[in-house]
Amino acid sequence: MDLLSPGLEPPPITRFDIEEAAERIREHVRRTPVLSLERNAFGVPGRMSLKLELLQHTGSFKARGAFSRMLSAELDDSGVLAPSGGNFGLAVAHAARVLGQRAEIFVPSTASPVKIEAIRATGAEVHVVPGYYADAYAACEERAFDTGAVFLHPYDQPAVVAGQGTIAMELGEQLQGIDTVLVPVGGGGLIGGVAAWFAGEVRVVGVEPEACPTLHAALAAGEPVDVEVGGIAADSLGARRVGELGFAIARRFVERAVLVSDETIAWAQRRLWEECRILAEPGGVASLAALLRGAYRPGPDEHVVCIISGGNTDPAQVA
Repeated sequence: MDLLSPGLEPPPITRFDIEEAAERIREHVRRTPVLSLERNAFGVPGRMSLKLELLQHTGSFKARGAFSRMLSAELDDSGVLAPSGGNFGLAVAHAARVLGQRAEIFVPSTASPVKIEAIRATGAEVHVVPGYYADAYAACEERAFDTGAVFLHPYDQPAVVAGQGTIAMELGEQLQGIDTVLVPVGGGGLIGGVAAWFAGEVRVVGVEPEACPTLHAALAAGEPVDVEVGGIAADSLGARRVGELGFAIARRFVERAVLVSDETIAWAQRRLWEECRILAEPGGVASLAALLRGAYRPGPDEHVVCIISGGNTDPAQVA
């Protein structure tokens, strides 16, 4: 699809924005590897590759958006604030330490203890708020009004979405002949950035847990709507509502959003470990789960890339 198709508003994030973000963050993030698997790996027809973003700093793709936002903001002694289900908070805490800023991170009580302890280990101040991500967000927003610190949104700020889009920019450089990219969806920042870069030239499909269907519900309703949040991937994909930026991009450049069960996600975690010795968190493996149980069915010659978005999990829970 042409970025400048007649009758369509320009997308809120463009390839130019993503190229600028890539230049900003170049010295601070890793160029993560791609694992190209043998044909019919996992019993799935066609070609499959895995973009191993769980090898990014702090164990998830979130470092890209965190650095992009902080390096484009005017920072002072007030530091930064961020709400997070865990991974974004860890990324912001890491970026703040690298850039010499103080950070306060608000996480829900449902966040993984592994992630909460990792955030504390960076030296950031951690506030654990009862409930889910939306509850942590409300508490963080209130604190921002009091302190004047720079507020970092996990998925609904232009610099954050552009930073996440650098994953797709890398993919385009690392692989030829990509037909489809499967993207885990929480608040929509990752899929927004990926879809903005490919701009219809590659099929982009969102994958969500049945227990956190933010994009699926928004596409059905024609606008972002609140959903119930739960399930084993809630600490990374547990947004209550998809972001405005991600939705605006998705309704134009994302083919559809498919849903996977908690059982399928857990099974995909085990299969990824057994077959590839890669340990991903539940939300990070949602894209692979869509292939393994047929939520997305590729053609026999289709080249599908799964973004494995995070690896912050307790190894003892993957058995």
